[in-house]
Amino acid sequence: MPSRPTRRLETFANPRPQRDYRIYMEIPEFTCLCPRTGQPDFATLTLDYVPDRRCVELKSLKLYVWSYRNEGAFHEAVTNRILDDLVRATRPRHMRLTAKFNVRGGICTTVVAEHVKPGWKGERPVP
Repeated sequence: MPSRPTRRLETFANPRPQRDYRIYMEIPEFTCLCPRTGQPDFATLTLDYVPDRRCVELKSLKLYVWSYRNEGAFHEAVTNRILDDLVRATRPRHMRLTAKFNVRGGICTTVVAEHVKPGWKGERPVP
């Protein structure tokens, strides 16, 4: 049975919840559509987070990212929506999502959205 895109993010228990450690992922094949022209926008997403009790499961993340392929979205909106969904699913101590969109009309756009759990005092990465 072939996979299908979905907005459902699955998680699993953090194997070391007592320790602050970073999970870093690069997602080089993100696509969505320009809401004005309908043309495809391509981006590399970089997810960097310190989990708390839950970690995001990779196949579900792949299918989640795929679900944006035919959706029109401004770069700023889609980056923040993805971060919000990931934060809601995992409740991390810290999470940063960087979306580096390929050149379009002579302009490259990079959007960085960040979440910090209230009260967390751990080390935050340098942008």
